[in-house]
Amino acid sequence: MLDRIFDYLDFHFSVEAPIVLLILVLLEALLSADNAIALAAIARGLEDKELERKALNFGLVVAYVLRITLILTATWVQQFWQFELLGAAYLLWLVFQHFSSQESEDDRNHEPRFNSLLQAIPVIAFTDLAFSLDSVTTAIAVSQEKWLVLTGATIGIITLRFMAGLFIRWLDEYENLEDAGYVTVALVGLRLLLKVVNESLVPPEWIMIAAIFLILGWGFSKRVGTELPQPVEPEKSEVSK
Repeated sequence: MLDRIFDYLDFHFSVEAPIVLLILVLLEALLSADNAIALAAIARGLEDKELERKALNFGLVVAYVLRITLILTATWVQQFWQFELLGAAYLLWLVFQHFSSQESEDDRNHEPRFNSLLQAIPVIAFTDLAFSLDSVTTAIAVSQEKWLVLTGATIGIITLRFMAGLFIRWLDEYENLEDAGYVTVALVGLRLLLKVVNESLVPPEWIMIAAIFLILGWGFSKRVGTELPQPVEPEKSEVSK
């Protein structure tokens, strides 16, 4: 029984396995920055910090199950471009919803967008799944051994939870960070859409990573409440009569 499971997972330990695993973990970390900020922004749609924490925890448990399912069925899923089209449409819909939401200039914080925890959990889980359509393809290109990809995904989901927790805190501190996060979500959605239309148009991974880091750099460029100092006008001297 175990032999069959190991054969299905391509479990063949080698000297190169730790190196490949390290590469997979690093890829997960690099490709998870935009994912983490998107999940953090979604969790902020709840009323308080305790609900945000629960939404991330439960949402990522469901996301982990969906991600493992995607890895185990990746060969089959890659045969159907409709999955990538759905993922692209979903991510671009999130971006449209964010930027079309009514928000006053004086109040950067959105009002709660979820009435309960059960509404936020599936949104978090399916957002991670849409991101995984791209990252799982990259992981499988690095290694055909499923057990390595599964191990990398497990470490990646733990890293993602940690990063999302950090971003929730930073979203309250940096004025442009939420918008920057959704711009990176748009990039991932457009990349998935290009794969459906014409895969030769898809930019290489290093360009995507560089673009994401540049956009996040803009997101961290301005703290909430900081304004440029206004020039002091010289006092007008009284004109003597």
